[in-house]
Amino acid sequence: MNIKEVLNDKNIDFSGIPLPYFLIGLLSAFENRFQAMADKTMKEISWKQFFAIICINMCKESPTINELAEIMGSSHQNVKQILLKLEKKDFVKIIIDKDDKRKQRILLTEHCKEFCQKNDAMSQAIMESLFYQISPEQLQTTIKTIIQVEDNLKKLEGE
Repeated sequence: MNIKEVLNDKNIDFSGIPLPYFLIGLLSAFENRFQAMADKTMKEISWKQFFAIICINMCKESPTINELAEIMGSSHQNVKQILLKLEKKDFVKIIIDKDDKRKQRILLTEHCKEFCQKNDAMSQAIMESLFYQISPEQLQTTIKTIIQVEDNLKKLEGE
């Protein structure tokens, strides 16, 4: 069942749910559906593993595990587990920082780079399909909204 089908299901009552609660639930349900589709599509690695690779790739220099955890919005422990699985599959290499022996840095392997290159066209096609008929303005509004909600979340965590 997709989100529209759930919303139209006569056995489920969404009336009276405040919009912020509804949006958080919608985002959670979407993330689950997207992850299932991406996991099925990628086969060799999971969506969370691929997301880690995307985040590593965005860094100007090889990130530490803590830096990657911050970018991904996840805990050090969760990211470390993802990286260990990627390391076993020869997608990343975890090395000791040359300047600070307490830090571990993450490097993408040649195998990983080849995998990304091989799957780039498929990934682009999925994103084009996923965001079909959604304007850049709609995307900007959604991005701004999520950033503001996250800012508010950070303030709550600080209290």
